[in-house]
Amino acid sequence: MQPQAPEPWRWDEATWRGHVGRVRAGRSLAPQTWPDDARVAVALSFDCDHETIPLRDAETRPGKLSQGEYGARVGARRILELLDRRAIKASFFMPAVSALLHPDEARGYVDAGHEIALHGWIHERNMLLEPKDERDLAFKAAETLERIAGQRPVGLRTPSWDFSDATLSVIRELGLLYDSSLMADDEPYEIVADGEPTGLVEIPVEWIRDDAPYFSFDRYSGVRPYTSPRSALTIWRDEFDRAYAEAGMFQLTMHPHIIGHRSRMVILEELIEYIASHHGVWFATHAAIAEYVKACPPSQDV
Repeated sequence: MQPQAPEPWRWDEATWRGHVGRVRAGRSLAPQTWPDDARVAVALSFDCDHETIPLRDAETRPGKLSQGEYGARVGARRILELLDRRAIKASFFMPAVSALLHPDEARGYVDAGHEIALHGWIHERNMLLEPKDERDLAFKAAETLERIAGQRPVGLRTPSWDFSDATLSVIRELGLLYDSSLMADDEPYEIVADGEPTGLVEIPVEWIRDDAPYFSFDRYSGVRPYTSPRSALTIWRDEFDRAYAEAGMFQLTMHPHIIGHRSRMVILEELIEYIASHHGVWFATHAAIAEYVKACPPSQDV
């Protein structure tokens, strides 16, 4: 029988410092200026989970699967049309199983000039996996996306933003440019591992800049929409306004099966119109932002 680990309140200082310092935010990569003297960088992203959310939980009944299928059948098309009208490039994080189910969609993102990036194999919960399994699935997902879409992913967003003890080593072995799963800042930063800079760029996310917490619905649990679309629009506009005032980055995470519904597409279009009405806005993919900030001298160190 394995000895039980001591309770956290019994940890010595070396133990709790070790946990905190394993993966940490390092120097800020917020640049002094954005390309073409833009005032703000805007990074729109879409997690194309589709049917993988129920599948990863072994939920195979048609009802739940159809909820995800909406994203591929309706939501993705609406999003692409909106981005095309506005000449905006975005990042699409796609589980490999989603790409296998919808290969034309995956290729369509790249053909339209967007970025396709890693989002797991089947939207697995990597914190429940053995390190070897997490690694094998990540490599298989990267190979699958490259084969289907014709573009080798350079970034990762972990499913559900779960970041295991092994995730960083997998990212580094894959040779990725950036991660977009952590939340230590509003601006891009360099990830530090056990006190050592890694060279890996973090494009940070946050639940308040994600459509799922506001609009998700599950009839069998307490997950229910508690925010109207226009209330979420107010939050996101306020987030953008502050990013603009600080000459920083505004990053937003959405899902075709969530934001793609009519009343929600209305507020996404209004948000984009509002952002575009400002002078000096750089709409860019996560990869483009990561490449730019990595090449620029940072405005400050942390």
